[in-house]
Amino acid sequence: MQKIKETLFQLCLSFMEQRIQTAETALNQAREASNDDTKSSAGDKYETSREMLQQDIDRNKRLLIDAQDNLRVLRSVDISLKSVKVTHGSLVVTNQGSFYISVSAGQLHVGDKTVFAISPASPIGKLLLEKAKGEGFDFNGKKYIVQEVV
Repeated sequence: MQKIKETLFQLCLSFMEQRIQTAETALNQAREASNDDTKSSAGDKYETSREMLQQDIDRNKRLLIDAQDNLRVLRSVDISLKSVKVTHGSLVVTNQGSFYISVSAGQLHVGDKTVFAISPASPIGKLLLEKAKGEGFDFNGKKYIVQEVV
């Protein structure tokens, strides 16, 4: 299971690095479009276009900052940490599926196993934190029982 945890960490790392690269590319493209936008005779149309481009730049800046923050959080995870209770960096096996408590990276596949990489700040992440083997909780009408914490 430790090997799976290491693989999940690497998959999350790749996911976050790709998000950063995508956000940087989108931000650069939005900046270039803004710089290339020339004033037309229709002033209002120009101002509307400039405002839309600025909003696009701002949105991409926020996405980039968010991705960089998530990467910093992910890099702070100690994948060798062994804990009896669920904490940041834990791989948790429940009767309803497996979860890697790290960053929100969605559904990941390691061999024939499917694991959901979730943030500890997510609704289910908050419920999983500090749970130990055998403990449970209800989420969205389903009963979750922690079967293993790695």
